[in-house]
Amino acid sequence: MSFKEKLNQAGLRLTRPRRVVMTILEDATIPLSPQRIYQLAVDGNNEVGLVTVYRTLDLLVDHNLVRRVHDHNECHGYVLASPGHHHHLVCRKCGKAIEFTGTADLSGLLTSIHEKTGFSVDEHILQLSGLCPQCQKENMTHDREE
Repeated sequence: MSFKEKLNQAGLRLTRPRRVVMTILEDATIPLSPQRIYQLAVDGNNEVGLVTVYRTLDLLVDHNLVRRVHDHNECHGYVLASPGHHHHLVCRKCGKAIEFTGTADLSGLLTSIHEKTGFSVDEHILQLSGLCPQCQKENMTHDREE
């Protein structure tokens, strides 16, 4: 499904800033910060302000079209979201983020949390970090050379 169709499903119009942000994220292989999205827009001769990029990202996150991804520096970048419940694996070396389908049954954990803390959880973010296959391979090659 195209991002125009995704925006239409969410009841949003395809404005120029939304198209620019979505196109940049569609071409990205790693999560991008708002500043990086802005810079790529400027580099591509798209007149979009930094504040507009932030507002656009907030709107797209609110409509589950884009997801925030945290890296090991605790800064977040953004990636396009797939429909349904998903989580991310993030490589701590190269920054690559891979989306995976979330398991629907965290109810046992959430019940336990509620019983122990009284806290009622109504949403969650699960993100795992480690090394992607390529970075693992590079580490093994580097270790052998030493």
